[in-house]
This record gives sequence, C-alpha cells and structure tokens, in this order.
Amino acid sequence: MPQYKAPLRDIRFVLYDLLDIEKHYSTLPGATDLNAELIDATVSEAAKLIETVIAPLNRSGDEESCHWSAEGVRTPKGFKEAYKQYCDAGFCAISADPEYGGQGLPPSLQLVVSELLSAANNSFCMYPGLTNGAIACIQAHGTSEQKQTYLPNMIAGTWSGTMCLTEAHCGTDLGLLRTKAVPAGDGSFNITGEKIFISAGEHDMADNIVHLVLARLPDAPAGTKGISLFIVPKLMPAGGGKTGERNNVKCASIEHKMGIKASATCVMVFEDAKGYLIGEPHKGLRAMFTMMNVARIGTGMQGMAQGDASFQGALAYARDRLQMRSLTGPKAPDKPADPIIVHPDVRRMLMTQKAFAEGSRALAYYLGTHADMTMRHAGTEVAKQSEAMLELLTPICKAFMTDTGFESTNLGMQVLGGHGFIREHGMEQLVRDGRILQQYEGANGIQSLDLLGRKVLANGGATLRVFTNQIDAFCAQHESSPELKSFVDALKAHSSEWHTLVGDILQRAIKNPDEAGAASYDFLSYSGYVTYAFLFARMAAVSLAKIKAGAPDADFYQAKIYTAKFFYDRLLPRTRTLVQTMGSGSANVMDLQDAHFAF
Repeated sequence: MPQYKAPLRDIRFVLYDLLDIEKHYSTLPGATDLNAELIDATVSEAAKLIETVIAPLNRSGDEESCHWSAEGVRTPKGFKEAYKQYCDAGFCAISADPEYGGQGLPPSLQLVVSELLSAANNSFCMYPGLTNGAIACIQAHGTSEQKQTYLPNMIAGTWSGTMCLTEAHCGTDLGLLRTKAVPAGDGSFNITGEKIFISAGEHDMADNIVHLVLARLPDAPAGTKGISLFIVPKLMPAGGGKTGERNNVKCASIEHKMGIKASATCVMVFEDAKGYLIGEPHKGLRAMFTMMNVARIGTGMQGMAQGDASFQGALAYARDRLQMRSLTGPKAPDKPADPIIVHPDVRRMLMTQKAFAEGSRALAYYLGTHADMTMRHAGTEVAKQSEAMLELLTPICKAFMTDTGFESTNLGMQVLGGHGFIREHGMEQLVRDGRILQQYEGANGIQSLDLLGRKVLANGGATLRVFTNQIDAFCAQHESSPELKSFVDALKAHSSEWHTLVGDILQRAIKNPDEAGAASYDFLSYSGYVTYAFLFARMAAVSLAKIKAGAPDADFYQAKIYTAKFFYDRLLPRTRTLVQTMGSGSANVMDLQDAHFAF
C-alpha cells in the first residue's frame, strides 16, 4: 500500500510563490492577520494527523466496508475514533463562522486540508466533506434560529450533514423529483419520499445527522421551479445542543460499490418526517447550489488527490524496481539491472502524473482564492468578478480534474505492471476509489454542457473573455523573455483559438442545437488543457524569477520549469485532436438510427 506523505513543499509553492497567499489574505476581512506561520502550522498539523491516523485506515476500510443493519450503519474499524480526533483537532469546519464555533479561516485553507484528507483516505473524506457543504448552505440560507440550532454541533463535528437530491427515477433531471413536503400546521412540514446515493446518510461517527432534502410543496409548479429545500434531522433537536426523539427517517440499505467502500452510500426513506423549510419556497435548487458548488470544487480536488497519491506510489516503486538496462547504458552498474525510472516510457507515465497533479493543485487553489473573495467581499464588484470566475472554471475543475485524476491513477497502476493489479499494493484501490468522481456531483458530461451552454455560449463568450484577458495580460508581460518565449507563443495561440472555437460552435448551434451537445465534452477538455497551460506558464515564470534571485533550492524551481515544458510538449498538443473532433459536427454521433445500435 502506498505510504501517503503530504506534499507540503509543493503546496507551499502554489500558496506562496504562485498565488502570493499572504497578500491575498491581507485583503480579506477577518483574515488580515493570517500569516505564513499560522498557515504552515495549520497545514502541518493537519498533515501529521492525516498521515499517522487516517491514511493507515485506507486499505482496511476498503476491505471491511460499512455494515448495514436495521439499527443503523457501522463504519469500518477505527473510523469512528479517527473522526473524533479529526474533529477534536478543529479540522471539521475550519472555515466556518466563529459565531457558531468555527475558526473563521478562509475557504481556500479548508481546501488545502481537504486535499490531504482525500489523498490519504477518500472514503473517510466523504464524511466531513458532506458536512462542510451542509454547513455552507445553512450559513448562507438558514434563519438565525436554524443557524443557532444546527451549526454549533455540525461545526464541532458531533452532528454531521448530508445533501439528499437524487431519486431512483431522476438524477441530473431534478425537475422530475417526487418527494413531497406537506405543511404540518405548526411551521414544520411532513416530508415523504425516497432518496438514493446519499453519501454519509447513516453512520455511527456522529450523534446526529442533519439531512438537507429537496422536495415539492403541494402548490409547487412543475419542473425545477417547484423545488424547495428542507432541513430534516435524524434526531430532533431538544435545545442546548441536545437531541430528542427519532425522526421518521431511516436508512433502508447501503450500496455495494466498486470503490469508496468505507463511505456509506445510503438509500434514505422519509415517511412523514418532520422538516423545516430553508430559504424561500420553490427556490430550493438555488439554495442547494451553494452546497453543490462547494462540492464540485471539492470533487475536482478529490480527483487530483487520488492521482497524486497514485503518483507517490508509482514513483517509490519506479525508484526501487529493477528491470533491464537503460537504453543509453547501465545507470546502476553495481546492480543486476537498472531501476525502471530510467526507462523513457516509465518516465512518460510518471511525468504525466506529476504534471496533472501540479496543474490541478494550481487550479483548485486558484479557485479557492476566488471562493474567499465571494464570501468575504459579498455584494461588491470584486465579489462579482470572482463569482464569474467560479462560474466559468468550476465545471472545468470538477470534470477535467477528475478525468485527468483517473487517467493518472491508471498510469500509476501501469507503472507497477502486474503488481499494480494486485490488491496488496494499493494502486488498484486508487483506481476504484477515483472512478466515481467522474460521475457524482454532476456527471462530467453534464459539466461540459453547463460550461459550453450556460457559461460560454449563453453570453457570447463574455465571461470567457474576462479569463482570457488575464492570459493575454500575462503573455504581454513576458513576451520579451527568451526563457518563456515557447510558453508565451503557445499560450497566445490557444487563447485566441479558444474564442474562435466558441464562435464556430455558436454559428453551428444556431442552426442545430445538437452541434453544441456534440462538441461540449471536447470543448471542456480543450478548456482544461488551456487553463492548465496558463497556470504552468505562471509557475514557470515565478520559478525562473526565483532561480535568478538565487533561491537556495534552485533545483526545486528548475523541476517546475521542466514539468511545465513537459506539459506544453507532451500534453497540450492533445488540443489538436480536440479541435478536429469539435469541428467534425454532430452528424457522426446523431445520424445512426436507434435501431442500428442493436446487436
């Protein structure tokens, strides 16, 4: 099993060198005194706990899985105790409101801790992750009474949270949901329905579980405009942070899954369960998206984290495994063969893993700074600009980071050859645990439709232009640098081409909407590669400046430049195929008659 080690040096590079996070925090109300010492202490303490307590449970949790009975769900051995340590250390919701017991740290810092937790144990990560999303939703849309009733215990981790959207007959199309909410006459509602795929819907790690449930009021209009959101606790609050009688909520079963087996994925049944409206009637989907947007960035981060954990395992193996001699002569003449890291194809796989991890981390943390701005500067023009960036880049983060993360876990398994297929090495678990990330929190195909349709075509590429203006400004700043010329030239060309593609797709889609649908997935992938190219160019620029300034760890910064060059030479050219497939039109996927799919 790979022994996970938090990549603290790489994390510090993105925080301090790339994003200048101390300067960023100095502009945030409530975070102006957050300095490098406190940031490093928070991340280091989280890393220590995660490496020593939570990471060792990854394989055993996968092997044991969760246990369902009519009395509830029992998590694997050690999970409950580890969860208590994690919450007692204050990591359950470090960005939550201090008024209710949170530390009030920026969301971007919570995101760093989430990366470590996911890479070490993705199943375990699901429990506090869902709670964080529920906390964000209640903070944003709950009444004062609801916040006081639920947030203190949820922030402390003694109560956990879920989001209950999916029903057996509707996943993405939530307008079809049937769960009902009938007024009880006392300000509460009776919730009746069945929800599936509910992560952490039932478990033994918290004293209570607070479900956020989408349902329809009796007078609800059809479709998504008729959905409301309700707080439905497992145990009714009894005042003073205590619980009372059991609500009419039960876990009917848990799913038997390909991966994340230690995360309880539940079928939840509500039978006249008492619930309380959160937010406005019929505006539940908008309130739930507060939670969904947090979850989608977190899911993208999970994709990166699984890929990075796989890279760590593959790298350790490649340095140790002896097979054949280097094509250019022995590199370990005192041994019977050379370590496989000397072979070009093994290095191709490792470099691909490394590049995807570093590009993904940069994108996720960059989005974290925009999440900070929207929260701490709410209602201002600065917040609106950050909201636009989040709108545009969140689908890319969720889909591209999980696609490349899954590619990376497969490469990691391949580096180990036959041993990668064997369970005891832990590499195949990372493949299994990472596969769901492309499907939940909005399948990646849906993310591509959202990006192209809602975020780009709907406004004629205006939001995209805001982002590419940043790319163009970077290119103008560095166009005279001989060391950065190859990056700048390629980046300028792709930035311009990005808008050309939008125009071409828009013109075709006006005549035939299927043209947009057929191009959407390739468009998102193209967008992901260009976004990473921008971030890699920035990383190369700051690394070059550090080397010229005489940084004592110049080798570290030189490695960043080499990785950026690998991305530009080996991975960015994938956009050439994507341009061709986007331009091929919709006929090649739509003309075949349904009957011809038969076999």
